[in-house]
Amino acid sequence: MNHSFNRLTTVAALDIGSSKVCCIIAKISRDKRINVVGYGYNASKGIKNGVITDLNQATLAVCNAVETAEQMANERIDRVIINVSGDKIKSTIKSASISINKNRPINENDINKVIEKGIHKINVEGHELIHCLPMGYHCDGGEEIKDPRNIYGSELSVDILLGLIPDIMFRNEQTIIENAHLEIAEKAFSAYASGLSCLVEDEMELGATIVDIGGGTTSICSFKHGHPTYFSALPVGGNNITNDIAWGLTTSFTHAERLKTLHGCAFMTSKDKEETINVYPVGEEDDSSIKQVPKAELISIITPRVEEMFELVNRKLDEHGLSGSTSHRVVLTGGCANLSGIRDVAAMVLDKQVRLGKPRNILTIPENLYNPSFSTAVGLLLFALNYTEKKPGKIINKASSGSSGFGKIFDWMKQNF
Repeated sequence: MNHSFNRLTTVAALDIGSSKVCCIIAKISRDKRINVVGYGYNASKGIKNGVITDLNQATLAVCNAVETAEQMANERIDRVIINVSGDKIKSTIKSASISINKNRPINENDINKVIEKGIHKINVEGHELIHCLPMGYHCDGGEEIKDPRNIYGSELSVDILLGLIPDIMFRNEQTIIENAHLEIAEKAFSAYASGLSCLVEDEMELGATIVDIGGGTTSICSFKHGHPTYFSALPVGGNNITNDIAWGLTTSFTHAERLKTLHGCAFMTSKDKEETINVYPVGEEDDSSIKQVPKAELISIITPRVEEMFELVNRKLDEHGLSGSTSHRVVLTGGCANLSGIRDVAAMVLDKQVRLGKPRNILTIPENLYNPSFSTAVGLLLFALNYTEKKPGKIINKASSGSSGFGKIFDWMKQNF
């Protein structure tokens, strides 16, 4: 893929989730303007709680979403930036330091050298390295420095955030992409991408956690000083609420999802006891079989699951030392963030300021995509635009990485922007 200064580059983002698959095709100009030219999405199949359960069905869902986006954009794509999710996501921080010549300022070679030293100190056997992000530099043990270039010192150290997922989980997603006759340009954790699209600059700098509640998993990414500091995930999401409704009201999963969308709320009010809703018993979907139940009964099923979900999130934040920090904000996004009242329950359980996050950092985003459900897909475009990660060649080039050719897009961007 060759580009000139006078041409736009095409970038395609593919969000593969437990409830939907979404593909967005965009043109990125030399002045870093993103223009969405096509998108497509449909219900995902063959994926449960972020785990591939049927390769053929999952591949078909991907193909359908990509084809719809291609038709709208009137352009074929062969490379995509993908999201990575699942409850086995983990992060770890490694530190490294090197001696430097105190008679000259720190340069790019020094930075690359200290990062590579940090990466080579870890063993990622059995895992795919998704992210390798310098969190901050220190010169001679002093205060954190975002960019140490041109500073004098005798020792340079760095803290590196590594985002990892088991090889086998990534290999299954990679197989879906290959079956759809596509190549992986790059990859990013879902919550990281969502954070790029939903968080404002001050939130990233002062400290905020994005909680992306999808259909089968809840992905978590904490930011501070402008960069991620923690990755994690939980095997629960909106589908768990839907399952609870289906069991509790003995109705189908499809109707339970509709009840959740139309009448669901994360907490109960006095009016809910007075209102009734229509429920179709499982296997009976004609009007004569409708039963009416108090809306309060539906809410009483939803509330405990939502509270439990945020209690689990709070445990994750506690692992990272953030559960007691009331100044640390939480931003909810993902499809389940559309549930009425969920923000209030999150604020109560987490004891933090909570807001709803929608894709906001692309000015020309189509109205249909201005929804928490599309935060990850939109964020993947921003991830491509601002790609700065440094990964060691020996990890990138291993056979299971599937990312041997990612440089075509990002190298061009770095050269021309």
